[in-house]
Amino acid sequence: MNDDGDPKIYLLPNLMTAGNLFCGFAAILKILEGALVQSSDVDRAAYFFHFAIWCILASCIFDALDGRVARMGGHESPFGREFDSIADIVSFGVAPALLVYRIVLEKFPNGGWIIASFYLVCGALRLARFNCLAAANSTAANTEFKGFPIPAAAGVIASITLCLLWFDQNGREIGNGKWVLPPLMVFLSMMMFSGFRYPSFKAISIRTKRSLPKFIVIVALVLFTVIYYQWMPAVIFISYLLYGFLRPFLSRKMKEEIEDELEEEDTAESP
Repeated sequence: MNDDGDPKIYLLPNLMTAGNLFCGFAAILKILEGALVQSSDVDRAAYFFHFAIWCILASCIFDALDGRVARMGGHESPFGREFDSIADIVSFGVAPALLVYRIVLEKFPNGGWIIASFYLVCGALRLARFNCLAAANSTAANTEFKGFPIPAAAGVIASITLCLLWFDQNGREIGNGKWVLPPLMVFLSMMMFSGFRYPSFKAISIRTKRSLPKFIVIVALVLFTVIYYQWMPAVIFISYLLYGFLRPFLSRKMKEEIEDELEEEDTAESP
């Protein structure tokens, strides 16, 4: 706090959060632009929807970076946590709900808006609950999530929509696969408050060390994702979603191998 009682704002972490918010707002604008021209110019509308999807996925990247930058510099703060939640509700709540509503839910005027609103409300409640849990038990919040996190839920929706557009030869519109999106949105809304636990991977930072074989696998995965960008993001996000169902059945050693939880590092960093 300064002399006036205002909280300190650390530059780099909050720049990442601002990038998240900017991308979310850009996604909303592009969805609205696409809606305005969809009836007259399908190709241009498809461009706007593609742009919006990439903005949502870019928000996921910014969201993954802001906390890591803050922890690397020891600059975690209540202000950053609240700012992050505000950005998340725009990028991962409003933008995906509006995207799915425009693509398919608007065809159901009596129920479509309810599904989109249900996802948005669940996302907002999920963020509020996370902030309460993080304030009460910061250690647990840094190691795993209880329930499916909303950035990952938005990533699932955006990446599957991108994949469905790719299935169309010209990438202009989504075929019958679009009917997957409404039940998926309801399912993800409920998963946010499920008892399944997901690793946060917050321990991974620039100081994280990996063996050469693991490093090669990670590089190969990144290159493969860049080459097959149309469907690989969907594979990654769906794999994370399914991992929550498989995690209770894995041994502790296997979970540590997958989640890269290095107890030696945690012990060394403990006061």
